[in-house]
Amino acid sequence: MRALLYLFVGLIFVGCKTYSDDDKKGFDQQIKDYLKQENIDCERSESGLYYNIIEPGEGELIQYKDLVSFTYKGTLLDGTVFDEQLEEPVEFKVNELIGAWKEIMLQLRKGGKAFLVAPPQIGYGDHQLNDIPQNSILVFEMEVVDVK
Repeated sequence: MRALLYLFVGLIFVGCKTYSDDDKKGFDQQIKDYLKQENIDCERSESGLYYNIIEPGEGELIQYKDLVSFTYKGTLLDGTVFDEQLEEPVEFKVNELIGAWKEIMLQLRKGGKAFLVAPPQIGYGDHQLNDIPQNSILVFEMEVVDVK
């Protein structure tokens, strides 16, 4: 599972497909349908990230170059768990994470918890990784354990 996180970092340097407005609208509708079906309220950011900050945490907001320890669970829209790190936190600099994670981390503090649904353009893009098909919409539950 930790290997999957290293792929997050690797994707930053590989680049991904540029999505058309129609692609983005399609992903957005899939997310809206999912949230309605699951009866989940979220805010939507300009990037297309849907999120709910469950607990903002305490202290200073996380910064782009901070080293953050966190736990998470990642699923596809159908509920398939593709990765989870719930027992022992992983540690990364915020600037090394995929777009969706960067965006949410900058809104949290130590102890913060969030739920997010990320379209492909701020997730894995058109890369297929292990159990994650290309152009997947990703659902994450995250908790910040420490910030350095």
